Amino acid sequence: MKDADPGHDTRGHRARLRRRLAEGGGEALLDHELVEYLLALTIPRIDTKPIARRLLDEFGGIGPLLSAAPETLANAGVSEAAAAALQIAQAAALRLLKSAVAERPVLGSWQALSDYLHAAMAHRATESARVLHLNVRNVLIRDELVSEGSVDQAAIHVREVVRRALELHSSAIILVHNHPSGDPAPSKQDIAITREIVAACRPLGIVVHDHVIVGSKGQASLRSLGLM
Repeated sequence: MKDADPGHDTRGHRARLRRRLAEGGGEALLDHELVEYLLALTIPRIDTKPIARRLLDEFGGIGPLLSAAPETLANAGVSEAAAAALQIAQAAALRLLKSAVAERPVLGSWQALSDYLHAAMAHRATESARVLHLNVRNVLIRDELVSEGSVDQAAIHVREVVRRALELHSSAIILVHNHPSGDPAPSKQDIAITREIVAACRPLGIVVHDHVIVGSKGQASLRSLGLM
């Protein structure tokens, strides 16, 4: 990575970052400092601050950077080891957020679910769809990525959603997909596929609680909008 400055006092600077982190937690570090420290784990003895600043500018923030695919990071000049450090940070964050949703009724911890979905999907460069399967107590039993599409299209197949719900003995499901444009407003197609799935699930006693659309600018609930 060409941005590095081998003459920078990396040892002292990183010690100061560690001290601030220990004393004040993650909130004590700015976004570029979090990224530079992650990069420093795999790039020893050089200043990673310029690299961190460049990547944040190039990707548009820490969310899109941590959510970037390995090939996208590689195209931006990030080594395989550094990309792995960024990915493990994202994976750990998602695991932590998901743990706040597990083992409790989803409808009673909606904010925790919303936070998890935002972290998992808001900054994806392509559209993807997932189905959350719930048991009779509305506790999450499976979170499945069911489709990944192009920049603006992910296919949700009604038959596959219903078949999987029956296999898992799901009492209810929540549909989720993201809009890479950032705008979570539902399209006519989003509304139509939701109503098809609701109609297919109803005779089987499977409740469709909601269809949540996630974007970097927020989230939209078709249930709250009165569209299902």
